[in-house]
Amino acid sequence: MSRYRGPRFKKIRRLGDLPGLTSKLTVKSKQSRYSTKSQYRIRLEEKQKLRFHYGLTERQLIKYVGIAGKTKGSTGQVLLQLLEMRLDNILFRLGMAATIPQARQLVNHRHILVNGRIVDIPSYRCKPEDIITAKDEKKSRTLIQNSLKSVPRKKLPTHLTLHAFQYKGLVNQIIDSKWVGLKINELLVVEYYSRQT
Repeated sequence: MSRYRGPRFKKIRRLGDLPGLTSKLTVKSKQSRYSTKSQYRIRLEEKQKLRFHYGLTERQLIKYVGIAGKTKGSTGQVLLQLLEMRLDNILFRLGMAATIPQARQLVNHRHILVNGRIVDIPSYRCKPEDIITAKDEKKSRTLIQNSLKSVPRKKLPTHLTLHAFQYKGLVNQIIDSKWVGLKINELLVVEYYSRQT
């Protein structure tokens, strides 16, 4: 099974707020009757939070951790930068899609252009100076217009610029760690995978 298609609220109640998974809000659940968590469980929950927020399979996440480990810099910070610069996440952060799964569907159905070319790979890694636009078809623009209207306006990260009337977004630079859309301890995720091997 490649993607998680089960109940989303179940994951949110267990792992906490995951804005990329659903735009709906849940009521905080009661604390578990087991008050102490093992170190393994804490690391596993952080890894699952990251995985379900970005909609990744286990294999994809392992691949991203491997790339981040070979890159110069803090492995955790590089991992978050790699995940935040994915095309489906950029569309979500721009407000062109309500959730990351919806953004993935827009990309898969060929509604999105990057630098004037159709890109149908949600994991496409955006670079600074990339221009992301909707295709010039009425259906593509309507889908994005509906998302822009329905999604409440949040403060846009500094690495992105949105021109809503032109259905266009611009990637200014690589994301800074303080603008990551998920509250997570990325070092625990790296520790989880370092102990697995």
